[in-house]
Amino acid sequence: MTTSAIDTKWMQRAIEIAQQGLGNVEPNPMVGCVIANQEQLLAEGYHEQFGQAHAEVNALASVAPDADLSQASLYVTLEPCCHQGKTPPCTTAIIDAGIKRVVVATTDPNGQVNGRGIELLKATGIEVLLGVCEPQANSLIAPYVNVTQNNRPWIIAKWAMTLDGKIATTSGSSQWISNAESRAVVHQLRGRMDAILIGHKTACCDNPHLTARPAETTAKRQAIRIVLAQTPALHLDSHLVCSANEIPVIVTAGPDADADHCQQLIDKGVEILAFDDNQRIIDGLLSELYQRQVTNLLVEGGSQLLGSLFDRQLIDEVRVFIAPSLIGGASAPTPLGGSGIEQMTNALKLNNLQFETLGDNTYISGRTERD
Repeated sequence: MTTSAIDTKWMQRAIEIAQQGLGNVEPNPMVGCVIANQEQLLAEGYHEQFGQAHAEVNALASVAPDADLSQASLYVTLEPCCHQGKTPPCTTAIIDAGIKRVVVATTDPNGQVNGRGIELLKATGIEVLLGVCEPQANSLIAPYVNVTQNNRPWIIAKWAMTLDGKIATTSGSSQWISNAESRAVVHQLRGRMDAILIGHKTACCDNPHLTARPAETTAKRQAIRIVLAQTPALHLDSHLVCSANEIPVIVTAGPDADADHCQQLIDKGVEILAFDDNQRIIDGLLSELYQRQVTNLLVEGGSQLLGSLFDRQLIDEVRVFIAPSLIGGASAPTPLGGSGIEQMTNALKLNNLQFETLGDNTYISGRTERD
């Protein structure tokens, strides 16, 4: 079977509508579905909310009652599920609808699916075409695939810096490097995250809220707020601690943490994740977040935290805001501390690059390119 221009057209539409689920479907992947008869669109749908109907079911539900699907093709960005989860198998719905041709962009790496959905459709006589717009579909579900294969969240590193590559002055002043337009984009980004991570120094110096401000964005969720610390000393009247009973706050603690202060944080509603080895805190935290089905983790930390994640090759995506200002200072922090890379030929490259002008700021986003 070959891919036609019609197949490409409808799969691109399915990928487009799938993105409407961003921030609502995690830990599930974003999925879109289109039902068409040649050039005629019959129905479309996408996975709208975690725990609710999948894209194929939503598309089939919107088909006109008198529509004949015997000559129609169903286009779906991800292999239909074939197991009973929070919702019934999509393969059953497709078979019962009388669809005779299914076009799939990419297979589902979930161990309960992973080709079985396609084989089940074929076994019932349905023609299946696999791989249409596969690179775009794989990009769409990259965070989901990462969680499935690496057992950790998709990590998005975000920072604002001056034109000379500084994220703060020598005295630690950083508010505000970015402009109001850039900060509004950050609130939109926070509004689709499962969790936001900062370092202990950032929490103490900046006293952030780490919320998606409703006045600046239509936030889909308020993320869990996490502070990476070995010996937590957060002020009990800080914004994070004072709002912990409204929006969850997690603080890590190593073996030398002050037990009394940790208990005071707990009494204020903060959750303490204790570890007996400081060197294992990051790995232990990511493992815990995986168990809690956290898919997207936004890291707004400083040089030390971002550098540590970079050295461990844990950064999957970057969001950078560049301001046309210069502050200098040999000791002023840059975004990525840590050990870094010795040879320029080994520098980590980015793909899926996007550039946007936000007032006088430049906004660059991309995904890290690994072998």
